[in-house]
Amino acid sequence: MNIGIIAHNSKKSLIEDFCIAYKGILARHEIYATGTTGRRIEEVTNLHVHKFLAGSLGGDKQFTEMIERNDMDMVIFFYNSAITEPREPDVAKIVRACDQYNIPVATNIATAEMLILGLDRGDLDWRIQYKEDM
Repeated sequence: MNIGIIAHNSKKSLIEDFCIAYKGILARHEIYATGTTGRRIEEVTNLHVHKFLAGSLGGDKQFTEMIERNDMDMVIFFYNSAITEPREPDVAKIVRACDQYNIPVATNIATAEMLILGLDRGDLDWRIQYKEDM
């Protein structure tokens, strides 16, 4: 499965900790991330991450385009709800695209843990058939 991971600057440490904790599961899948987030995940986990540009340089648009092609199977997007910076990836646009293409999305650690554990159990295998039927 293709897992998209994105995080606002204030949530980078949290996404690193999440990826360290679930490295064993993530290692069995393809990981896609915006540039800085992807680099940091690689540094702390030694996992291979397909990296887009940094979010502020258009990586969030590349990320969204992959969602719109229905090439992402799950998205984890940790964002800071208290800050709206134009340089940060657009939360609403990414979540809206996930909703449109039936891609499970987590925007907080609690939901992300449920999704990653469900992925490990096979609960997201329906995505394979869904994409084939498209």
